[in-house]
Amino acid sequence: MRAADVKLSNVDKVFFAAAGLSKGDVLDHYRAVAEAMVPHLTGRPLTLRRYPDGIEGNSFFQKDAGDKLPDWIHVETVPQRQGGTIRHIICDDAATLIHLANLATIEFHIWPSTTADLEHPDRLVIDIDPPPGTTTRRLRGIARKLADLYRQVGLTPFVQATGGRGFHVVAPLDRTADFETTRALANTLADHLAVRHQETLTTAQRKDKRGDRVFLDTNRNAYGQTFVAPYSLRARETAGVAIPLDWPELRRAEPDGFQPSRVRNRLARKPDPWQDLDKHASSVEAAQSELDTLRP
Repeated sequence: MRAADVKLSNVDKVFFAAAGLSKGDVLDHYRAVAEAMVPHLTGRPLTLRRYPDGIEGNSFFQKDAGDKLPDWIHVETVPQRQGGTIRHIICDDAATLIHLANLATIEFHIWPSTTADLEHPDRLVIDIDPPPGTTTRRLRGIARKLADLYRQVGLTPFVQATGGRGFHVVAPLDRTADFETTRALANTLADHLAVRHQETLTTAQRKDKRGDRVFLDTNRNAYGQTFVAPYSLRARETAGVAIPLDWPELRRAEPDGFQPSRVRNRLARKPDPWQDLDKHASSVEAAQSELDTLRP
């Protein structure tokens, strides 16, 4: 494994002051989760969020690989919708993960499609995005409602605590539909639920139109958009980690309730709940047909 060749730097630098975590602790986290995390990164264009001086310092998003990476890191030239290309990093192994973490990458964000077929996503993602003050109990209920709707239309729902404020409800897809068709389904699913729960849910894009309702965000279902990768740290004081959950675990899960030490203990006693996700891939067109029958 090339990870032994990655030269680490500034491991004592404080990255999460409130949580008492150094850059070395961040590197330890990514070493510990690499076996579970890398399969969720493999083949997917990455957007990195880097914090050279920790989460209280300046940060920047990196899409283009640049020209300073070791030649063993996988880079793919990816067309952009607006024209041109970007050379995206692809993380296919633990060594790449550790190298990127050593570049002060705290957050890893992934495309919902892979380089095998960039135009056809294999993930549908609805992000449950709450306003301040929303209870976790309410968020759990919304995640379950989304899961029930997914199942009604033939999708298999998976849930992730984002490490931030909410949850993702994800469905694996068979790559037969393009992004436009997939996003249309995601929009219709979100609208279907929001219409039936108008007091608590919204699909309004403008924040000033949402009030105290929870936003069902479908924006990740587009070419070039990303969602937070499973097992990625989040750049927040709580040092939460994005964690795939079994549905029964949702009963006690907090969106940002998994810190690195808890994640290490978790992976030591149970496998990744998303390890077989792709075995449940479904058709967007079939799901849309089923959803059409549910409309009043």
